Amino acid sequence: MTPHDYSPSYPNRTARTKAYLEPSEVESLEKRASNLRDRLLIRLLFHLGCRVSEALALKVQDIDFNQGTVVIQHLKCRVRLSCHMCGARLGATNVFCSKCGGRIETSKSEEQLHRRQRVLPIDSDTLTLLKEYVRRGGPVVRDGKRLIFGINRHRAWQVVRDCGERAGLARLINRETGIVHNVSPHRLRDAFAVHAIKLNDTGDGLRLLQEHLGHQSFNTTAKYRKISGTEHQEWYQKLWSKKD
Repeated sequence: MTPHDYSPSYPNRTARTKAYLEPSEVESLEKRASNLRDRLLIRLLFHLGCRVSEALALKVQDIDFNQGTVVIQHLKCRVRLSCHMCGARLGATNVFCSKCGGRIETSKSEEQLHRRQRVLPIDSDTLTLLKEYVRRGGPVVRDGKRLIFGINRHRAWQVVRDCGERAGLARLINRETGIVHNVSPHRLRDAFAVHAIKLNDTGDGLRLLQEHLGHQSFNTTAKYRKISGTEHQEWYQKLWSKKD
């Protein structure tokens, strides 16, 4: 968790009673950006539903302006634990090795980088904004790569938070935990997912959303049905609906 994302876990009177932003509120957020780069950052985070790390890693060569697609590179670091006696793979909570039976006093750890990529479609308005940004010389060259944004994660969080304050957007509350969130890059990813669920919550819709967001587990995607609140509301109303 990040310090930009939430305040102490108690509700306050100024926080909204739902855990996501509406598309109209994201549009208001985008309009409060002070420059084209910040506007594009907010727009990509919402319209692609990508992680902030994925947005900041985007290069000009990742954008196919003819096909209207974006290649998202996802690099994840995993730590693999192994028994120091026999080398068998261990779980994080193992006390004894399942292969040799020895007690785990120490374990060897290896970091493994798992590379994945997914190709996402992008809407024409966002693509036009990207073209304009590139035409104006917005991308930053670093280590021979033309990065779209060229800013770090902390700065990206500041941009979204400050635009949220200028737009007068209330903070968001998680109704299960009571944690109050600031408007942040991840809240834009959440807003995209909930927007998609509201439009199509069928099995095919959820499967496409899972693929688009890059979730390994379907359960991670399915949580957005609960966040939107529509599934629970519809279920409850059916309990008391009058039958013909």
